[in-house]
Amino acid sequence: MVTLLGKEQVDDDEKKAYCEEKMDAAEDKKKVLDLDISDLEKAIEETKAFIETVTEEIAALATGIKALDKSVIQATDQRKAENEEYKSTMAENSAAVELLGVAKNRLNKFYNPKLYVAPPKRELSEEDRIAVNMGGTPPPTEAPGGIAGTGVAVFVQVKAH
Repeated sequence: MVTLLGKEQVDDDEKKAYCEEKMDAAEDKKKVLDLDISDLEKAIEETKAFIETVTEEIAALATGIKALDKSVIQATDQRKAENEEYKSTMAENSAAVELLGVAKNRLNKFYNPKLYVAPPKRELSEEDRIAVNMGGTPPPTEAPGGIAGTGVAVFVQVKAH
């Protein structure tokens, strides 16, 4: 019986060593897994912080885009206003040049008749020519309109716009 007990003691010691070895391996594995879990939790926290930062940056960019759109609209309105002012100024300038040309022509009529350019002859329509040839009177000419009877009516056109 002592031999049996001694043999059982050796078996128990071997089983104990095997169990301790397995428990050490399980504890080591648990430590590795706990370390992996803590690393993953840190990675999750960093990712959440990164997502939050990116979300804030996206919101800031969206605000910037809205501000940029607003400034583009304002710049477009300003350019349109400047374009209208430019067109108006150019029309007024061309009207002034035309008026000066008419005035110069009238002055040439009095002071320098060689440079005077007479207004173009009015061409009668076929019906009016027949009426004049048969002894009738030509139709009346249209009265010159515009600025001081010069026919320059650009200022009126500019005001209409």
